[in-house]
Amino acid sequence: MKHFLLASCLVAGLAAPALAQPTRSKATAPGTQTSAPLAALFTNYWEEQAKLYPLQATSQGDNRFNDQLPNSGTRAFRLSQQRLYERYRDQLARIDRSRLSAADQTSYDVFQYEMTTRLKGLAQPTWTMPFTQFSGLPIELAQLGAGTGSQPFKTVKDYDNWLSRVRQFTVWGDTAIADFRQGMRSGVVLPKVLVQKMIPQLEALAVADPEQSVFYGPVKQMPATFSAADKQRFTTAYAAAIRGELVPTYRKLAAFLRDEYLPAARTSTGIAAVPGGADMYTYAVSYWTTTTRTPEEIYQTGLSEVVRIKAEMEQVRQQLGFQGDLKALFAYVNTDPKFHPYQTPEDVLNGFRSILARVEPGLPRLFGRTPKTAFEIRQTEAFRAASASAAYTRGSADGSRPGIFYVPILDATKFKTPGMESLFLHEAIPGHHYQVSLQQENTALPKFQRFAFYSAFSEGWALYTESLGKELGMYTDPYQYLGALSAEMHRAIRLVVDVGMHAKGLTREQAIQYMLDNEATTEQGATAEIERYMAWPGQALAYKTGQLKIRELRTRYEKQLGAKFSLKAFHDELLLDGAMPLAVLERRMDAWASRQK
Repeated sequence: MKHFLLASCLVAGLAAPALAQPTRSKATAPGTQTSAPLAALFTNYWEEQAKLYPLQATSQGDNRFNDQLPNSGTRAFRLSQQRLYERYRDQLARIDRSRLSAADQTSYDVFQYEMTTRLKGLAQPTWTMPFTQFSGLPIELAQLGAGTGSQPFKTVKDYDNWLSRVRQFTVWGDTAIADFRQGMRSGVVLPKVLVQKMIPQLEALAVADPEQSVFYGPVKQMPATFSAADKQRFTTAYAAAIRGELVPTYRKLAAFLRDEYLPAARTSTGIAAVPGGADMYTYAVSYWTTTTRTPEEIYQTGLSEVVRIKAEMEQVRQQLGFQGDLKALFAYVNTDPKFHPYQTPEDVLNGFRSILARVEPGLPRLFGRTPKTAFEIRQTEAFRAASASAAYTRGSADGSRPGIFYVPILDATKFKTPGMESLFLHEAIPGHHYQVSLQQENTALPKFQRFAFYSAFSEGWALYTESLGKELGMYTDPYQYLGALSAEMHRAIRLVVDVGMHAKGLTREQAIQYMLDNEATTEQGATAEIERYMAWPGQALAYKTGQLKIRELRTRYEKQLGAKFSLKAFHDELLLDGAMPLAVLERRMDAWASRQK
């Protein structure tokens, strides 16, 4: 999601030339003019939620609250959330939607959905599981404090802000332990296999020697413009914060999980095993997919998609003339040295940079708008690489921080080349980087839309862009296309195993085996994925659900419009108003298609 210069410029994070600012759809029917009361409501909401969620504000480049770390696990905090959403839901209801412009009706619908969904979420007891091996403040804090994330470390105030934020972590940790204990009493606890992964993560962040701590990064990179007194003050203060705040809190959390929580953690796999778990999963499915589809409907879609994609894989196997079955082909791709050519992490990163250079020439055929936000490819930090997947981190809206494609590289010699092209298209360009950056850069949108994230839309878009590979000149190597099919198969399998584990009694071991039987992955890779779905019920359903809806819309309009259909215009319109619930998207796009006629 950024305008493209040479690959070397992108990797270096250089800003691209400014483009014309995108505007919202010019269509104003069925209403009249934009609504001043609606705009004021959106502005007021954005200001209030930024104060409530200062970490989120930081990630969006709003640095007013960089010194704050709310104690988000308390009942008082949850009540403040509830009051906020109820108040704005009620204010929105007093505005006559029928009198709004089409663009404002879309904003109205997205906002209404957001308030309703967040209130439903507050009724779920997920606060009794405040973090996992995959997500939560202990990991996020390390990313912020390393000095390479969204927390800025450029000025003296920035350095003081971080010290203030860190001092609040001890209280947060105590509350997290109290919440975990409440979960132990109610039976809403994490699976043992996940807790066993969380303990070493926490211990690894409790490095006694400050200079060896990831949190010492800002000291090592202190701006040369700082006075000698400030440099000395921060060197002393950061070492003291590591010794006195961070290390004790991480050690306390690790000890609690090891000695108290682990014995009480559950041996079951899915969330349905906990009290109220079936309702929790039903909510999770609706939240992550933004649909009313039932778990069973999604499960059946997964099964049919696995069959369809496997048939395409068979065609590639025959094209290659491979003499074994698909499972043997997967094993061959996983083990043959020719698919593991890299020696160093930099070799892997350069491999992705070469893909960027090959993707760039085809982009103007498919996109009329390209982002201004700079883009970089980086290796995932060591402290989280073992549990991380390749992922994209959004840049800042003002362009001061690039979008980053993070690649975990535990052993470069084992990094597999098939699938790199589809992975890049999804996580980087034109996947997440295009979608997120264009959304943030569109100042015509209310801020709650500029920074919205709906997984079914955003992950659905990224998975859809994998299917654009051939149109972008990728997948000329059959093994890369097999890798792309395997990536799509991976998302189809998710529908089966996520619903299977959380609603149909599928065990962790059965889910791992199903993944090994149907895609080119390793046992280590399958295990990490399945445990991610155990920690994050429903999230894995978003990708395929969103992709299938986007593909459905594209096919519908290609048939309806015939020669009038423009793929470039379709993509530009789809991304124009940012991420939104799929039902809202479909109404918007149907209206767009009608205008094309």
